[in-house]
Amino acid sequence: MTIEGWELVAALVAVFAGACLQGSLGFGLGLVAAPVLVLVDTSLVPAVVLGIGVPLTYLVAWRERRSLAVRPVAWAIAGRVPGTVVGSLAVVAFSQQVLAAVFAVALLTAVVLSLVTIGVDPSPTSMFWAGLGSGAMGTATSVGGPPMALLLQREPGPELRAALGAFMAFGATLSLTTLAIVGEFDAGDLRMTLVLLPAVLVGFVVSRWTNRILDRGYTRPAVLAFAALSALSILARQVF
Repeated sequence: MTIEGWELVAALVAVFAGACLQGSLGFGLGLVAAPVLVLVDTSLVPAVVLGIGVPLTYLVAWRERRSLAVRPVAWAIAGRVPGTVVGSLAVVAFSQQVLAAVFAVALLTAVVLSLVTIGVDPSPTSMFWAGLGSGAMGTATSVGGPPMALLLQREPGPELRAALGAFMAFGATLSLTTLAIVGEFDAGDLRMTLVLLPAVLVGFVVSRWTNRILDRGYTRPAVLAFAALSALSILARQVF
């Protein structure tokens, strides 16, 4: 696959904005980049989005490593493994429209419950199930951060980004490897990943300043807002 001209510019801008958001909040690359990339070329999603997401998750995890609590993330990673398998099987067995509807409705429900209840504490059990849901959703739709982010929405900004960065570094690598095994990530996807990678790096650098704004008490509202937007964007991609 090859994109050029204004399509390439649009893709680079979307990837930059998504990388900046993920560097600030812990997730969001797929939310911003995937809707634009799918308009440019449907084959870019989810493979290329996962491809550019892998280095970004490692960068975020490394920057926030001093705030990382290892044991809770380990439980989430334990759930991510079977979740990735479920997502891969779902990609093969069901249409994209069905998967989008299921994940989007579940995500919107979680956002509503977060607004009307006190929420769920990040216990080992809840971290495992959030990891499983994130693995399935991320592999099938390229947007996997919201389930974990909703569970950790009350954590301080550095702790939230550290947990999501470490979890998604493992998860994105696993999802991308799984897609490669089933033939959904090939040499063309790798070339496009390398083309878009500079925009990822610039977005990550800029997020060093934008995350300070969110850390002034805006992290939880941002998590809820962008989780809801994630669900709506997944649905919109199927409608349009």
